[in-house]
Amino acid sequence: MKKIGTGTLAVLISAALFHSPCFAANCNVLKTHVVSAAEQEFLHGHFEQAATLYRAQLEQAPGDETATEGLVQALLRQQKIAEADTLVTGAIARNGNSAVLYTALGEVQYREGKPWLAAESVAKAAKLDLCYPRVHLLSARIYRLNSLYAGAARSVATAHALAPEDPAIRLQWLQTLPLARRIAELEAYLATDTGDDPEDLTHLKMYLASLQKQQSEPHKACRLVSKAAATEIPFVGMMGDSHTVRFYGLDVKLNDRNARLQIDTGASGLVINRSVAEHAHLQRFISETSGGIGGTGETSSYMAYADSIKIGALEFHDCPVRVIEAHTMNETDGLIGMDVFSSFLVTLDFPLRKLALGTLPKRPDDAAVAAPTLQTAQSSSDEDSGDDEATASKPPEPKPSSAPVQPPAPAQAHGPRDRYIAPEMKDWTKVYRVNHLLLVPTLLNDSPARLMVLDTGAFSTTLDPAVARTVTKVHGASNIEVRGVTGKVDKVYTADEIEFKFANLRQKVNDVVAFATPSISKNTGMEIAGFIGATALGQVTMSIDYRDGLVNFNYDPKRGYKYPGIP
Repeated sequence: MKKIGTGTLAVLISAALFHSPCFAANCNVLKTHVVSAAEQEFLHGHFEQAATLYRAQLEQAPGDETATEGLVQALLRQQKIAEADTLVTGAIARNGNSAVLYTALGEVQYREGKPWLAAESVAKAAKLDLCYPRVHLLSARIYRLNSLYAGAARSVATAHALAPEDPAIRLQWLQTLPLARRIAELEAYLATDTGDDPEDLTHLKMYLASLQKQQSEPHKACRLVSKAAATEIPFVGMMGDSHTVRFYGLDVKLNDRNARLQIDTGASGLVINRSVAEHAHLQRFISETSGGIGGTGETSSYMAYADSIKIGALEFHDCPVRVIEAHTMNETDGLIGMDVFSSFLVTLDFPLRKLALGTLPKRPDDAAVAAPTLQTAQSSSDEDSGDDEATASKPPEPKPSSAPVQPPAPAQAHGPRDRYIAPEMKDWTKVYRVNHLLLVPTLLNDSPARLMVLDTGAFSTTLDPAVARTVTKVHGASNIEVRGVTGKVDKVYTADEIEFKFANLRQKVNDVVAFATPSISKNTGMEIAGFIGATALGQVTMSIDYRDGLVNFNYDPKRGYKYPGIP
């Protein structure tokens, strides 16, 4: 593929990720290029055919970095991650001076669930060629993963200024735009061939419909109306049978109708069943689908607005909630993801069975503490949705390529902000955040670190069977049933004893439940090894700063408390 530069771009590179000062680089703006037959197949979504053509190119020119990068992308679209790793690692062994190849390696490492290695690869790529647009696209993903939203905004703006027609860059950039222009740009994006797979295209079309509905029927932002800005709320036991508390939840009022929602850090927003929505007289606003653990992959849902939501001493008005239409949540009225309190300092005190909501630390440059809101719903198609740090303002727009493009402006106080670690939080654990999910590197029997989800909604700590097999023996488990919002998991296994080490905690678990979650890994964009569930988290006091991607665990064995069902 021959790229044709049209104009020169002076870009101030934000190099915090690369551990070097910011500096300017003169780059060609990539507006048009000759599209190869392989790329045409890729853009049409024919990934297997694209891979075949890219392999043919490499047979003719084994050192072609562009064909190698194209084949890597085609393999990743087919979820052939190990093959992509072998390909790009071998290519770098033959050519260690290619920003294109190191960026491709970083993308593979990111997809493998090794973002710490991806950051090293993108740093090497940046040193080789700061003008390569996808260096900045990948760096934006890593910044965002680390709650560095200002850095992510600058990197997306830089990537788009360098390559405004690259579909992957366009998709990230258009999500930073104001509503009306975002709709127009997304309509234009969906009218072209972009290399998205059918599932992603379906989600994007639903996202567009949601944006259009918001534009035609705007709602006020969900807001706190009570005087209290902090509170403590007691847990309520949710019975698995007549004798056993299976989960803990919170009592919530939706339009003055009672609902008992399970506390679930693995869920996003407020998710309720259809019966609760009907009793609360919630009207359908827009149809959607919801994903999660279960055999069906996704289930029908819709978004509605509650006039009033009361949780403890707090009351919020005009807040969206997601309604699951299928009867997949028989044990509960719904779920309450702790990300709904992302503008609070959240403390889940399982030993004392209470939720404490406090004030987040004030940043040094803030004039006052912002009023908390309730983040009750987000779009699965918008990576930044629900993150006030990522969506509070938009990055600067590039000027036409015929004129010099000015450096992206530094983040302002009202715009996207980077993680702030208050002095009192210096010993907290930094976690990766993808939308509502909190991901923590975890050692399994001292094997290399794997990413696991902190999930209070999972009754036990679980693993992917393929991961479990790398550290211990795995057996079939026909007597164990695992269910999620999308139904029953088809194949469940158990693994022999595994010691889990994460943050400042360690726990040995016998008969670890194991089942595959490919949709979670695909939608997260990274391989997820499993879920750290309530059998571990239910024994600690867990504090979460969603804004800054920080978590603190306090385990006191003297408190003598065990989560229900723990032997």
